[in-house]
Amino acid sequence: MWFSRKQVAKGPPGGAGADAAAQPGQITTKRLGDAAEALALAHLLRAGMTLVQSNYRTPGRGGGEVDLIMHAPDGTLVFVEVRARKNRLHGGAAASIGAVKQRRIIFAARHYLMRFANAPPCRFDVVLVEGSADAPGAVAIEWLRSAFEE
Repeated sequence: MWFSRKQVAKGPPGGAGADAAAQPGQITTKRLGDAAEALALAHLLRAGMTLVQSNYRTPGRGGGEVDLIMHAPDGTLVFVEVRARKNRLHGGAAASIGAVKQRRIIFAARHYLMRFANAPPCRFDVVLVEGSADAPGAVAIEWLRSAFEE
């Protein structure tokens, strides 16, 4: 029988996507991504940043998402993309942020900034988490400030 990608990707009826089909304790890419975001957030908080919002999404399909929106001590609003990879094969985490991904982040940042009468100074940072995010001792975290520009 033939199935479209949408039908296969839905998972079990009434499920909430790929993570809904996971068995308890099973490591999924969603759980690994959440763990990487938690490590990145802790790293940024230790550096003096304050969390404004996490996982900001634009409404509708085809929009963008910003993993973390932070305030820097100097008042700059920082849009942070967190990228995780288990190893450096295929270029590692940094290689996974191409032009299309950058455009989606910029789109979401512009949408977020519409709430301000006068937008504060902003920048786009990337936090790279390499290694196994479920084993924090074996993880390397690299923070790239002003990683790309609008």
